[in-house]
Amino acid sequence: MPANKVLSVLKYVSRMKKEFMLSELKDHVKDEISIQAIYDEVSSSLFDLRLNAVPMGNDFRITRAPGKETLVLSPEDKELMSSFLKFGTIPKKLQRLIEQYIGEKTSKDWDDPIVLEKIRWAIQSQKAGYWKEGKAKKISYEKGYSILAYLAYQFPVYFIQFQHILYGMELDGLLKTRMKIVDFGTGPGTVPAAIADHYMRLGNAEVEIHSVELYDENIEAYKHIVPEYAKDNLNVKVEDTIKANIKDLKADDLPDKVDMMVFSNVLNEISELSLDEKAALLKELSTKLVDDGNIVLIEPADKANSTELRRLMFALKGSGLNVYSPCSFIWCAGCKPDECWSFEQKNDINPPVLMKKLADCEEPFRYLNTDIKYSYVILRKDRLTRIKYKVPLKAKFARLATIDKFTDKRINIVCSLMSGDLGDNQYSVYKVCDGTSRKQVYVILPFHNMNVENNAIKEVEYGGILKIYDVLVKYNEEKDSYNLILGKMSAVEKVE
Repeated sequence: MPANKVLSVLKYVSRMKKEFMLSELKDHVKDEISIQAIYDEVSSSLFDLRLNAVPMGNDFRITRAPGKETLVLSPEDKELMSSFLKFGTIPKKLQRLIEQYIGEKTSKDWDDPIVLEKIRWAIQSQKAGYWKEGKAKKISYEKGYSILAYLAYQFPVYFIQFQHILYGMELDGLLKTRMKIVDFGTGPGTVPAAIADHYMRLGNAEVEIHSVELYDENIEAYKHIVPEYAKDNLNVKVEDTIKANIKDLKADDLPDKVDMMVFSNVLNEISELSLDEKAALLKELSTKLVDDGNIVLIEPADKANSTELRRLMFALKGSGLNVYSPCSFIWCAGCKPDECWSFEQKNDINPPVLMKKLADCEEPFRYLNTDIKYSYVILRKDRLTRIKYKVPLKAKFARLATIDKFTDKRINIVCSLMSGDLGDNQYSVYKVCDGTSRKQVYVILPFHNMNVENNAIKEVEYGGILKIYDVLVKYNEEKDSYNLILGKMSAVEKVE
């Protein structure tokens, strides 16, 4: 029977009944067709039809799903999520699935000394390529021990990292009670696993997860880990991976009505495409994004990748996609992305058992990867921005574009906080930006100058807006940057 005929029957019955068994569709068709065949024909359309299919023996119970409304976290949800992110521990079930996969791929116990040593070697090989730039940067996660090394070394940090991003988006009201998410360059499924875990923890929201991946062995690892991890939770639906190279993707390759597109640590590795070509690709793919959907771009926190991400952000901004965060453009002016290096920083994760086993050697530091630092951009089709504040026309604040005129003088500024504390136990150091600066600008808080008036800088979140009063401007010739020194008479005020 043609698929469109079965789908038409489903639509008809769902309009007549709020709840029914899938087998009832057989009463409305003349052709002989099994219940499983009916399900196979309609399953990909259920989410957009706001229908859920619950297995009931050899049949499926079809029920109405809730609409797409803004996801509002209860106090209990917030407490649970904050506690999880504070300790950063990979769920035991997920750890076991990764360990089982290593065992299956190597035909040995996952903690066999030979297996661990080969994973260590693969980690070292990957790390050697991380910091190369341009076409010289060739990091392989395509087969064999390279995938096992990724699961052991990169997966845990990126898994927790993306849940930090999801939680922040929830608090901002960007997520919905029903979400369709596509992860591009999914590898063995780090982001989908994080999404599944996040929504399983919520319990009052549903998500349909799609992914795009080129390499067969990554897809194999994905199938072993992600669907298995989520299979017992009816709020999470994991679709089969779309096998494709990101650079060759067309919008028609993707599902319709996507609520979120994620590119996590992948665009920097596509050296074949120029900046403009990447922007054109993302712009085309965004045609499958709903009007209030989000595109999340994430890259490593190092200077080269972070700066390149800002360049891409501006190329996309010029093509019609708008920046939600972290940049805020409080002076209604564009900045200079060629010199922009900013990143978010979160609590370290608790290393899983596999990582601890790898670190049980003469040089443990080589195999422990626990700190979360990343650069990100959230883009949207609409005009919504996280920070709505704009500097009033007659406000008496200096623009950072003119900071060279104030060297060795005290000024007042308003700016965004664009890093965590980069300092030590003597000085707190924060990168700041107001959207006009041509050089890097840092706020320095010496420990001996710290007081109630200036210590508010420690309480502002990444991307938050600060008003800083009576701060001393110093030029750093060695770094070709400017330092703003907070004194005891300086004051820092958070802009709500």
